[in-house]
Amino acid sequence: MSPTAVILFLCIILLTMIITYYAAKKTDSSSEFYTGGGGLTGWQNGLAIAGDYMSAASFLGIAGTIALTGFDGFFYSLGFLVAYLVVLYLVAEPLRNLGKYTMADMIAARFANQNVRGVAALNTITISIFYMIAQLVGAGALIKLLFGFNYYTSVLIVGILMTIYVVFGGMRATSWVQITKAVLLMGGTLILSLIVLAKFNFSISEMFTQLKTATPLKEAFLNPGNKYKIPVETLSLNLALVLGTAGLPHILTRFYTVKNAATARSSVVSATWVIGIFYVMTLFLGFGAAAFVGAKDITAIDKGGNMAAPLLAKALGGDFLFAFISAVAFATILAVVTGLVLSAASAFSHDFYGQIVRKGKATDKEELKIARFASIGVAVLSIIFALFAQKLNVAFLVSIAFAVAASANLPVILFTVYWKRFNTTGAIVGMLSGLVSCILLVAVGPNIWGEAGKAILVGNPLINLANPGIISIPLGFLGAYIGTMLSTQRDDVKYTEINVKANTGM
Repeated sequence: MSPTAVILFLCIILLTMIITYYAAKKTDSSSEFYTGGGGLTGWQNGLAIAGDYMSAASFLGIAGTIALTGFDGFFYSLGFLVAYLVVLYLVAEPLRNLGKYTMADMIAARFANQNVRGVAALNTITISIFYMIAQLVGAGALIKLLFGFNYYTSVLIVGILMTIYVVFGGMRATSWVQITKAVLLMGGTLILSLIVLAKFNFSISEMFTQLKTATPLKEAFLNPGNKYKIPVETLSLNLALVLGTAGLPHILTRFYTVKNAATARSSVVSATWVIGIFYVMTLFLGFGAAAFVGAKDITAIDKGGNMAAPLLAKALGGDFLFAFISAVAFATILAVVTGLVLSAASAFSHDFYGQIVRKGKATDKEELKIARFASIGVAVLSIIFALFAQKLNVAFLVSIAFAVAASANLPVILFTVYWKRFNTTGAIVGMLSGLVSCILLVAVGPNIWGEAGKAILVGNPLINLANPGIISIPLGFLGAYIGTMLSTQRDDVKYTEINVKANTGM
């Protein structure tokens, strides 16, 4: 156990606790808990979005995947970045104009139906838990590497911390933890990338030349097809990554933390710049880990490759850089899981309890109390699931959350705003068909069933698609279309109102 690592970790925890303490003083209403009062500026929310988005999958998972499989790992970086074009042009402004606290608010603005709101909230909770499992797996591997705690203890430590941040600080604490984390992560990644480039004399071509012989894959390292050997599997992954962001609840709720749609748009632009620069640097992290750590040493520590970036820091900068990068990774995980817990808790307290159980008659204090209890419940559930996912790469786990979001949420979001004929039945059928099909396909896929040590259960998968997006996403859109066409219900008058409000905010 490195004393430097302990000190840096304690500094990160102390800083986030101070933020939570001051935020807790102002978190005395449901509005403050859900949106932090809606007072963030465009660049502040952009940094917070980037902090929410650049998760353990990005920093730990992508670096490890690139180090072990070469070019195929970079598909994650490309997909995550391009996804923000969909958010910017199709989702951000209508969502901000139509919603209040959650994604379900946006859909309920057109369909005043409790079943629609309930299914939307169920989607939010499911996606948040999937995404949170990935962060907890990364956290468990990281703390195990640094302090020697076993995996289960490590997951529990992070789970307790994230619950404290959300329960007491709400969105205000979550936002500033994410902003702080974004600055730390960009700084740490830049330092590590510059050191890697310096090792190759700041020559990209020299880096590529050396990597042709530095890994067991030889020249194939720089070519696609090492991990995803079937083209349809590559297409399925990228489809989920590009379309999934626009349906991720913890990203969508960030647009309610600003005062209007114009600020929401500017925050997406700011976030895209930060995220774009970061994902370019993940290439240097992955290549550096492949060259200076090696696949054998990476997988010896963690079979999923999730510790490639911290191990690279240790190889190039010794114990101090290792401790600093590990502390940054820890801050990364904390910031993302707080956003996930908050979005899931908000869906339960505001949508399930406030609007369905209490039919909109819950008092502000009552809803706030339920939100805090829901935060604890969501955290406990995520911890339990994470304990069984230790062997999986965190980038893969996040890609599954993206597939669920693109299958279950995106069709309904787009049809709510852009299709006049769309109705309540279509909304319910679309959300359920996307959600159920995606989870079932994952359950019978190769990451659940496979050889001992490579999957959760031993057996033969029914399908060979690691990410089922290419099947489940069309099923989500098809379910919404068929459900609408088979129903005689019409909602044309309401659509006109929604269309004006979505585009103007009036």
